[in-house]
This record gives sequence, C-alpha cells and structure tokens, in this order.
Amino acid sequence: MTDTTPQGIPQLDTTIDEPGLDAGEVELALFMLERTRATFAWKVGGLDAEALHRAFPPSEMTLAGLVKHMTFVEDDFVARRLGAGGYGKPWHHTTPDDWPGYDWRSAADDSPADLYRWWQEAVERARTAWTRVTADGGLDEPADIEWDEGGHPNRRRMLVDLNAEYARHLGHADLFREAIDGLVGEDPPQG
Repeated sequence: MTDTTPQGIPQLDTTIDEPGLDAGEVELALFMLERTRATFAWKVGGLDAEALHRAFPPSEMTLAGLVKHMTFVEDDFVARRLGAGGYGKPWHHTTPDDWPGYDWRSAADDSPADLYRWWQEAVERARTAWTRVTADGGLDEPADIEWDEGGHPNRRRMLVDLNAEYARHLGHADLFREAIDGLVGEDPPQG
C-alpha cells in the first residue's frame, strides 16, 4: 500500500515497470504477472467496506472475496506448488473443516485495510519466491506439486497457471468495479 484516500482507505501500488525490448522469457513472464497484479490492484483498490462487500446477484461474489481469494492463490502457489515458503496470516488458524471456500466466505468479516494488507504481503512473499526459483534452475525445473494423474509440471506451467487465475478474476473485478463507480480501462494510469 502506498497511499490512502482522503477517507483513509489504503491505495494499492499499481506501478508497472516495463521490461527491456530484448527481455528474455523469465523477465517477460514475470512482467506479465506484475502487469496483471497492478491491474487487479487498480480494479479492487481504494474502496470502502461497503463497496468491497457488495454482491452482484445472482452471484454472491464480492470484490472483498476476490481480494482474499487472490491472497490465498498467491500463497498457495508459493507454499504448495513451488515449495518456496509458507502461507500468510489469514490462513494460520484455519482447519480442514473451514475449506473449501473459506477465502470467499470469510472475506465478509474483513476490513479493507486487512484485505489489502494481506494481499500485498502475499504478493511480496510470491515475488521473493519467484525471484529465488527462477534464479535457481529457471522455469524448466519441476514444481513442487504432483498432478493427481502423476507427474510434476514445471515452474513455467505454474507461472502460466497463476497468470490464468488472475486473468479469470480480472474479468470479474472489471465488471464489478464499473458497476460500483464507473471505473473502466485496461491498465492502471501511470505517473
């Protein structure tokens, strides 16, 4: 979080650093993830509790649920799929009985400040992990997860899957945010 609105609502960082024109595969793949995260932050950021917790029938989905879900997704990719760290604070006291869907359900009880902070912390943990694993064998190395049908996907597949998860939910965030306050666009404004 880099700033707050006049109402004290945390703003999320939407800065995007463009890669060089000669960037390699790893740099471009990580850039795409950062661009997607920045766009997600722009679409869900700066909202009060009422806006974050607003449902859009017939769906029960909320932007608060999306933020907490993506917090879990970031942590899950790092902890379970890359084997490069642990889960963050929102998950420390959950039990198997809480799942599936705890991330979506429990967001209704969370403040904007907590939701935004947890997501930012998960992103930072993930950035550190991706930097470490891409320097240690790159994207060709196997991930730390075994598919149900056997075999280990490589880290490249995990990075593509993480981008796909954001892409899926950016569509939701885009529509919900437009319904809340009319915000539209593909990339957050820079500068």
